[in-house]
Amino acid sequence: MANHKSSIKRIRQTEKRKLHNRYYAKTARNAVRKLRGTTDKETAAKLLPEVSSMLDKLAKRRVIHRNKAGNLKSKLTLHVNKLA
Repeated sequence: MANHKSSIKRIRQTEKRKLHNRYYAKTARNAVRKLRGTTDKETAAKLLPEVSSMLDKLAKRRVIHRNKAGNLKSKLTLHVNKLA
């Protein structure tokens, strides 16, 4: 266990931030999964901007790497464009 007040506080902050980041990352992963499973063009086109926004926010807050966000957005856009 930590001995300094500052390190104890830092542990609390890290734990809180970890839970927060995990929640938003999991929510985004579920949204990506939902979009990949969609076969309707209209629904997918409506979901794409929302999911892209989620990924951008995660990358901005460094929950995921910005290149990973870009790769996911690219793959999802290709998926939506292939739908007929």
